[in-house]
Amino acid sequence: MRIRRCGVVYLEPRESVRFDLANLLEGGNGVVRDMGWIALAPHTGREHSLDPKECKLFGQLSPQKWVELETFPDESQLALARLVHAGLVVADDPAHAYYLRQDDALRSAHWHPLSALVHGLTRWSETDSVAAMRKGGTETAAELRAQLGPPPPERIAHEMAGESISLPRSNHVDFDRLLRRRATCRNFDLNRTVPLELTAQLLERVFSAHASVRVTEDTVFLKKSSPSGGGLHPVEAYLLIRDVAGVQPGLYHYDPVAHALRHLPDPVVPLQELMLRAVAAQDWFADAHVMVVMAPRYARNFWKYRQHPKAYRAVLLEAGHLSQTLYLSATEAGLAAYVTCAINETWLDEAFGLDSMNEGALAVCGFGWRAPAMETMELDPLGEVWKS
Repeated sequence: MRIRRCGVVYLEPRESVRFDLANLLEGGNGVVRDMGWIALAPHTGREHSLDPKECKLFGQLSPQKWVELETFPDESQLALARLVHAGLVVADDPAHAYYLRQDDALRSAHWHPLSALVHGLTRWSETDSVAAMRKGGTETAAELRAQLGPPPPERIAHEMAGESISLPRSNHVDFDRLLRRRATCRNFDLNRTVPLELTAQLLERVFSAHASVRVTEDTVFLKKSSPSGGGLHPVEAYLLIRDVAGVQPGLYHYDPVAHALRHLPDPVVPLQELMLRAVAAQDWFADAHVMVVMAPRYARNFWKYRQHPKAYRAVLLEAGHLSQTLYLSATEAGLAAYVTCAINETWLDEAFGLDSMNEGALAVCGFGWRAPAMETMELDPLGEVWKS
């Protein structure tokens, strides 16, 4: 069996603190500090504890050159076998094909190593964010203040700033009024169906390609209503449709050039359960009529920005642009919208058949009719949505 080191990995010296009664009885303070090594590899999606011998052995392997496992002493082979099982060392044996595929996917997408680390190790699988807030006593703003103390101030006066210059206020036009009505929706009307025409209008305004520039037969750039790094527009829209007139509830992929929905296989769990899991148990978001998963094709962006330290940031900015365009488009159409990054990416990637290192869920938007009553708090200090 041939082996090599995985393409991207970082080692962190981490201190853990524990109480030790024996230390206290012997005259110490009862606090024992242990140092250990933690391997962080984005293609595995989790942390791995290593002992010093494994660290030293791991550091002897090349990320490019294959070597035969049998050339190492027996003791080293046992340690290397543990590293292969963890995915930190990849092997050409079919029994360990999963981590080899994941490592190859990361390499071929041209990730910047630090960006890959953030992407791979901040994904959720079975997180219930609501339960975590309730357990931590941080469900409301008052609880947050009580638990964490005051936040940094809402504005600053820069210590190097000179005299203040008052700016003239503009006369509000329709666009200003639209901006003031934009508010995150946490209450959806389960008794109303969204017309197909409105759904199509939002998808066209937010995610469709309004023009294309064909440089060569296989090199095409798109023009959309939101900016994108290099004009590449790598963010795909995958939909979970719950209640749209004339559309079967289920999973869909949006084709931005054809302006069409393509039906995908049904999920292994009921649609509403998947929607709830998708947004980490935030039930107020799971009730949206349409949920849009923004899933960048990282390889398309990184085709131009190879191992670039800013490439991942450009993708994040693009998702932000798209969500704001969706907010405004939904508000103008009389609908309500939201965006959240508190999502269980693993569930969504499995449901849509996505490879997280090449194309994976990044954030979720939703839209639909706002409910007639506010059961879950919405921030609307201007009173533009919920009239007093």
